[in-house]
Amino acid sequence: MKAIVLREYGGPEVLRLEDVAKPEPAAGEVLVEVHAVSVNRTLDLRVREDGGGYGGTLPLVMGVDPSGVVAASGQGVEGLQAGDRVTTFALVPCGKCANCAEGRRQACTNYGLLGVHLWGGYAEYVAVPAINCTLIPDSVSFAAASVISRHFPTAYSEVRKGGLQPGEWAVVLGASGGLASCVLQAAKEAGARVIAGAGSEERVQAALSLGADFGIDYSRQELLPEVLRVTDGRGADVVFDNIGEPGLWSQALACLATRGRLVTAGAHGGGMVTLDVKRLYQRQLQVTSGLGLEKREDMALARELAAQGRYRTLIDRILPLKEAPAAHALVAENRTLGKVILDPTLG
Repeated sequence: MKAIVLREYGGPEVLRLEDVAKPEPAAGEVLVEVHAVSVNRTLDLRVREDGGGYGGTLPLVMGVDPSGVVAASGQGVEGLQAGDRVTTFALVPCGKCANCAEGRRQACTNYGLLGVHLWGGYAEYVAVPAINCTLIPDSVSFAAASVISRHFPTAYSEVRKGGLQPGEWAVVLGASGGLASCVLQAAKEAGARVIAGAGSEERVQAALSLGADFGIDYSRQELLPEVLRVTDGRGADVVFDNIGEPGLWSQALACLATRGRLVTAGAHGGGMVTLDVKRLYQRQLQVTSGLGLEKREDMALARELAAQGRYRTLIDRILPLKEAPAAHALVAENRTLGKVILDPTLG
């Protein structure tokens, strides 16, 4: 089969299309013919550059969120059969801890990451644990399913970590990005009033089309006065910042109302920021990671809401597998509006 194999770290040019052995599904696994896998800044570009600090080994086939059709099943698989349309959850149980030994694999905390520690979906086929697969309704495309499986569990985790309540004000920064666009929709589903911040008018309009109540183009508007204007001087209850850009971070913190919460789960804007500790304790603020409360069942919920038309995914383009280097370059240069998807079934 064809796969993009990473044998050395570096620029997009290290991504090479190769012929490799087609995997065989082990007990409890299914073999998925991949129809879509997304290109992500953190778990693709960073891993390609230097491993991303995740402790993976080379050679590696990346791709954390493949979606496709079940081609075969290993021994003991129930509930899935050949021809089923599925998407995958990236956290793969270790199979060795007490939780796994007792059949509670969803509680495993020693997991690996598909496409980081285990060979992933930049390939025509991938073998994954059946427990990691969720059925896709016919009305949801493979590309949309990959975005849902990659980002909505994290989006729900961020909303939970922020303790977002109905009627509260939420600011979502980088709101047309892959994760942030899902956070925006999860916040609206939770009953919040959402202010979308983005770096261009086009991106603001995209966020508004997803249901944001207000939009701020922070490339030409100051974030803080606009947030205060919209909230009648009160500020936001929760700010979701998945960028980690120093200048924007300081404004994000300043936007918070008393006892506000800043939730973060990304750092492609640099990640090294300063913290106004005086403001933190005077206004009783909280700053927390958005990670840690992801659930496999979040994929099923997001999938159903997408099937009902209540969730949308922003997809910039779909490219054949051989165009993986070009796809990485596009994402690195921030020349896309929405996700870039690779489809190994395209010529």
